[in-house]
Amino acid sequence: MVKVQLARIADARSGDKGEGSNVGVMARSDAAYTFLKSALTPKVAGAAMAGINRGEVKRYEADRLRVLNFIFADSLGGGGSASLRTDAQGKTHGLALMRMELDVPQAVLDATPELGKAP
Repeated sequence: MVKVQLARIADARSGDKGEGSNVGVMARSDAAYTFLKSALTPKVAGAAMAGINRGEVKRYEADRLRVLNFIFADSLGGGGSASLRTDAQGKTHGLALMRMELDVPQAVLDATPELGKAP
């Protein structure tokens, strides 16, 4: 196992959903997706985002796309113009999640291209 940031094996896209935000985590390989389905649970993602999110965390899986979509129910303080938060639309929440560290098997790292590098 090697401790790496989630960004080593996945990318993210995030935005707002009312008072909450969503973060789509896109694995860069089948091996990374299989690993993330078991390792990146709503509890783990919620712990990583505890400073931002005060509500429930739900996860939806899109297997054919290798995507895990997380909904952080109370992360925007009302959302849009109703919030005093710096990012009231959740645009940076994906980046925040990508910085979390996970213990990843070496085989997953070997099977997953790094960002900006050819496989």
